[in-house]
Amino acid sequence: MDSFIVHSVLAILVALSIATWSIAIIKIKQLKKVALETTNFTQSFWSAKDWKAGEAVTFEHQGDVAALAKLGFKEFNEYISNPGSLKFAGDVQEVLDRPMRQEIQRILRRHERGLAELASIGSTAPFIGLFGTVWGIMNAMQTISATGQASIDVVAGPIGEALIATAIGIAAALPAVLFYNYFLRKMKIWVTELDGFTEDFLRLATRESSNKK
Repeated sequence: MDSFIVHSVLAILVALSIATWSIAIIKIKQLKKVALETTNFTQSFWSAKDWKAGEAVTFEHQGDVAALAKLGFKEFNEYISNPGSLKFAGDVQEVLDRPMRQEIQRILRRHERGLAELASIGSTAPFIGLFGTVWGIMNAMQTISATGQASIDVVAGPIGEALIATAIGIAAALPAVLFYNYFLRKMKIWVTELDGFTEDFLRLATRESSNKK
């Protein structure tokens, strides 16, 4: 029973390590896809000759920034079509700012998936390993007590197995913490980029609104 518990702890830690690397690989692929989509869209969008051309380009692309721009164009068109509506009271920058900021939050919530799991693995894996170590040492002490022998042959196996649990716990936690910090930094950079695009889009929308008056 004692050996079964230690082995179960080791199996859990291996599963957590596999989960960590699986999440990391998936998120790295997502980051590469987002970077490619963003580059393709922004190059095409800022090369457009006017507002209408920019709108046409937007609906030809996919990705987070394109989705943000699509929402901005949708809100802008509704604002122009309903100048007397209470929903669109105020200047165009005020009207577009709130829904675009909400879209940024939705984008970030989608990209945050997996971060909570990495944080949990990073914080709990060492304690799971430590539990296995403590349990293994308790088993070794019981063996010594039952046999009355404290030779290296009696205690080396159980204690060595127990210490492996702590080592694997640390080995599982370290990549999880490193990946969590890496992806969190990427998220902060991404927020800055989305905020910057939103500011630029609002500036363009304000100018286009003035031209239509």
